[in-house]
Amino acid sequence: MESVNAAIIYYSATGTVHALARAVAEGAEEAGAYVRLRRVAETAPPEAVDARPEWARHVRDTAGAVGEASLDDLDWADAVLFGTPTRFGSPAGQLRAFLDTAGPLWFQGKLADKVYSAFTASNTAHGGQESTLLALGNTFHHWGGIIVPPGYTDPVQFESGNPYGTSHVAGDGPPGDVALRAARHQARRAVTTAAHLKAGRAATA
Repeated sequence: MESVNAAIIYYSATGTVHALARAVAEGAEEAGAYVRLRRVAETAPPEAVDARPEWARHVRDTAGAVGEASLDDLDWADAVLFGTPTRFGSPAGQLRAFLDTAGPLWFQGKLADKVYSAFTASNTAHGGQESTLLALGNTFHHWGGIIVPPGYTDPVQFESGNPYGTSHVAGDGPPGDVALRAARHQARRAVTTAAHLKAGRAATA
């Protein structure tokens, strides 16, 4: 298998998507990838963050533990898995702000032909999970990316039930065994696909 660079880039306010991102990183490593786990910058005003103790606590806990995402991570990666909570059925503004800085890489063609996949969480069961994942797909299409969803390619997907990407209902508590297994499977599938693409390109070069 070709070696693969996998970037897991996410935004998490209170830790739910962070937990999914860690499982995604584990799955990517299990598939043999070199992994960068990165959080996007917090852009919410301090008074908004401080108004919710769990939000402020998560910002403090991850500030020194997880590196901040940069455009270099996108350039470096063969596969990128993005994580975000839902915000009115769309990706969080913090992640969108990061994506909106990627214009120079896009213009140079450096975002094309990479593997992309996404995962999410919402507070309720019908809180916009699928629309959030599909909205991220719009960006991947513009980049010329290769979207690799989990589909129903592993038995865990019939338990998790979301073929678009790993998702979790945060109102039910932290991600449990099914969601974490689904996240690992999604990452393994993305990395394996990226490895096959690299091998095919090398063979036809």
